[in-house]
Formats: sequence, structure tokens, C-alpha cells
Amino acid sequence: MPLNIKTTNFDLREDLKALVREKMNGLEKFFNNIQQIDVEVGKTTKGQQKGNIFFCEINLSVPKKLIRYRHDARDVSVAITGAKKGIQIEIKKYKEKSK
Repeated sequence: MPLNIKTTNFDLREDLKALVREKMNGLEKFFNNIQQIDVEVGKTTKGQQKGNIFFCEINLSVPKKLIRYRHDARDVSVAITGAKKGIQIEIKKYKEKSK
């Protein structure tokens, strides 16, 4: 399963890349037919909120569908963890509809 990691508006440290890989490798136990995972981690630069707001967006390619989830947080690791939890819920919904 190919994993692509993209960053926007900041540099992703090696420890955060390792966190992304660890979280995304755990998704295979929820659904074993994932064709590709695209993860975008970035810092939002516009908007009304003050301070740094990070986001993590996950796009999963599965048969005949693209499953997406995005999570925003003030900490980049919280955004990654929140996105993983959200995409797990989306995978479960997809599996229920497939049956």
C-alpha cells in the first residue's frame, strides 16, 4: 500500500513523519483493500483564528471510492491522531454501505 506524505506551509520533522507512518499502517487492520493513502499535513495561514492551526487531511483510495477526512488542531500531532480516528469512522461507514 503506497503512502504519500505532503506538507503545506511548514517542514515536517522526521519524528512527525514516523508518527504519520505509524498511524497510517494501523489502518490496514480496519480495511485490507486500501490501494493508496495520501496524507497532507499543513499549517493554516489564513482565517480569523489566532496562532498556529495545523491540519491533517487523509485521502484513502479504496475500490470504486475515495474516502476523505480532515482534522484541524492547534498541535500537529493532535491533528494527525484526530484524522486517524476520523478516517477509521469513515472506513467503517464505507464497509457498512458495501455490505
